Amino acid sequence: MNPELFLQLDRVIHEKGRLAIMAALAASPELSFTELRDTLGMTDGNLTSHIRTLQEEGFVSVAKSFQNNRPLTSCSLTKTGRKAFGEYIALLEQIVRQNKP
Repeated sequence: MNPELFLQLDRVIHEKGRLAIMAALAASPELSFTELRDTLGMTDGNLTSHIRTLQEEGFVSVAKSFQNNRPLTSCSLTKTGRKAFGEYIALLEQIVRQNKP
């Protein structure tokens, strides 16, 4: 087993909540805050915190608008975020392949 591969995992993405957000956004072009919250079973505060971290890293884009006179917050992966997530998944696959008997 090569421990170097584990050290290469992106710590921003690797955290359980952020990994779930990245995976959900990778599967959809855009999701509302409410859709993310309900799909992932997170609290508003927890989701907000993780989205902020991903946004600061440049992985997630947040857009605020109105729908039926109500505020709507939508999230999507940026080009950088999609690339980082793809590299993260590729590294996980490499780790799994390396450790198969």
